[in-house]
Amino acid sequence: MRIATVQRVQHAANLCTASPVLAPIINLSAASRLNLTMKTRKLINNAINKQTTRGFTLVEMLLVLVILATLAAIVYPKVMGRSEQARVTAAQTQIANFKTALDAFEVDTGYYPKGRNGLSDLLQQPRDVTGWHGPYLDSIPKDPWGNDYIYECPGKHNANSYDISSPGAPGAQSPIGNWQSTK
Repeated sequence: MRIATVQRVQHAANLCTASPVLAPIINLSAASRLNLTMKTRKLINNAINKQTTRGFTLVEMLLVLVILATLAAIVYPKVMGRSEQARVTAAQTQIANFKTALDAFEVDTGYYPKGRNGLSDLLQQPRDVTGWHGPYLDSIPKDPWGNDYIYECPGKHNANSYDISSPGAPGAQSPIGNWQSTK
């Protein structure tokens, strides 16, 4: 295609110089015709190159979108599973912190706080307790899902001590408690 275009340009230049009417007007020498032919070739080549390097096609853009969507479909569930796992680990860590404070309370007083509201005994000295050296915690935090921790003494799972647990995520099958072994 390029050769045919160049040949047409050369033919037009030859006609201009061969014609007795156009020759005096244009007055092209052989060197000028060659220079015109070279410039014409450059212009034609530039025009062809500009047409091929304009941008991305619709198919290429759709292919990139499909690849990105596939990657997102693979990565998103893995990232979301990690956040729930981090919440469970945070709840287990907080339960371990409660265990440390409850054990310190037991060493000082000789027993664990009684009833369902025993965690508040870690912050304020109960009326009938001697040897209390608290507060054992700065505050009683909520679990990572915003629920209160559940404390029972004596416990259902630990009859000789206490149970402390988090209800877990909304709709969770089982709570996260101190009676479960941590991995």
